[in-house]
Amino acid sequence: MAIAFFAGGCFWGIEAGFQRLPGVLSTRVGYMGGHTNDPTYQDVCSDTTGHAETVAIEYDEAVLSYRRLLEVFFSLHNPTEINRQGPDIGSQYRSVIFYTTQEQKDEAERFIRELNDSGRYAATIATEIVPASPFWPAEEYHQSYYLKMGQRYGPGLL
Repeated sequence: MAIAFFAGGCFWGIEAGFQRLPGVLSTRVGYMGGHTNDPTYQDVCSDTTGHAETVAIEYDEAVLSYRRLLEVFFSLHNPTEINRQGPDIGSQYRSVIFYTTQEQKDEAERFIRELNDSGRYAATIATEIVPASPFWPAEEYHQSYYLKMGQRYGPGLL
C-alpha cells in the first residue's frame, strides 16, 4: 500500500475521479500545505490558512502506478491556472502534488516536463511539487461527496 496527495481545485471532483480507479483502496479529502493546525472548511475557504483542498489516496502499487495517478490527476483539472479552478478562486484551489518519497517527486517532475514539452497545454504547467506536510481530514460531510449525492463521478469528470 502507498499513499499519494493531490490538490487541484475543489476536492470533491478530484476525489471522485480517483475513486473509480482499480487499485485505489481508499480516498479522503482534507487540507494540506498550510500553516494552521486542524483547520475547518470555513478556515480554509477564508484563503488565510495556506492550505489547499487536497485528496489523500491510498493505493495498491501492484495494481496502480504513481504515473497512472499523475495521468488521472492532470486529466481532472487545468494545471496551468494559478490559485483557481474554473469559478473557484484562491490559494486553497491551487494545483499541487504533495510528494511523500523522492521517487514520487522525481516522477512528478518528469511527468510535468513531458507535459510541457508535449504542447498539450497552451500555457506552462503551474502545478507545485512540494513535500507532503500534515494532512488534516475535512469534515465528514465532504468525504465521498459525489457518491453521497448519488453522482458517481461528479460533473464533467470521466
